[in-house]
Amino acid sequence: MIAPNLTLHPGDRLDDYELQEIVATSGMATVFRARNLSTAQQVAIKVPHPEIESDPVLFDRFRREEEIGLRINHASVMKVFATPNRTQIYMVMEWLDGRLLRQILSEEKKLPIARATSLMIGICAALEVVHANGVVHRDLKPENIMVGPSDDIHLIDFGIAGNAGARRLTFAHFSQSMGTPDYISPEQVRGKRGDARSDVFALGVMLYEMLTGTVPFSGPNPFAVMNDRLLNLPAPPTQLEPSIPPQLQEILYRALEREPKNRYASARELAHDLTHQNEVGIAPRPNADQWNKRRSPEKRRLLLYVGLVLIPLLLFALLLLVSRHT
Repeated sequence: MIAPNLTLHPGDRLDDYELQEIVATSGMATVFRARNLSTAQQVAIKVPHPEIESDPVLFDRFRREEEIGLRINHASVMKVFATPNRTQIYMVMEWLDGRLLRQILSEEKKLPIARATSLMIGICAALEVVHANGVVHRDLKPENIMVGPSDDIHLIDFGIAGNAGARRLTFAHFSQSMGTPDYISPEQVRGKRGDARSDVFALGVMLYEMLTGTVPFSGPNPFAVMNDRLLNLPAPPTQLEPSIPPQLQEILYRALEREPKNRYASARELAHDLTHQNEVGIAPRPNADQWNKRRSPEKRRLLLYVGLVLIPLLLFALLLLVSRHT
């Protein structure tokens, strides 16, 4: 694996750490597996790319991720270790054994209902801890969920997480380094600051994907994918996986509500319904038989262009009509 503008390589020494191998790379940083030479402890070291240090916005995100990791001390959230005497900017994190949820889904496509439900309850519990610390993750997706050997859950990568009052995520700041658009909430697409309910929407997308093998919104490019959730409702999951019970489908609908006020208010509420599905009532869904008919932003754009053409023609016809009557 080759990282862009990499100045460190496996085998190099970085302060008290021996870099062993590259385990991940992104547009912002490279993650190494490393060994603490003093304690022999295995750790993960995240090193920002040189150009990130000169970008105030992106560098602030790196600093914020470190601050959040140092502040939240919980078994289900990847730990960050303090490194006060480092000679350059990097982040030392605990080494986690397991597989990313993305790897599991890539291999198995979709999961049995019992396992998908159990994993989501664990993710909800981890997210509840994050929210209790005043943090919104804003980038929940299978790539940021580590599943341990016993299906224990760890949340990782808080690169675009926000504290209460942090600057909002908008189209102007959207980039590949901020993750796939498949899981972003409708309010974030509209340029609003996300809150706990935005993370709940991402949970709904992940659960839908675990159960059906596909995400509920699609399109030919990232912006079309994001726009799809503003125009269309997800196809009923039971059409893709008939074994999904009505109560679980109802839970998915509530997690994927377009308006935050209609969504589960917290991960705790979602976990409660997943744990007590027999208590979930089924709400009537208007026009459910029409949900498979997808509206396209291209059609809306075409109508706009037609309108722009027709307006001057109508004005010309009106002026011509008036002139004939004067």
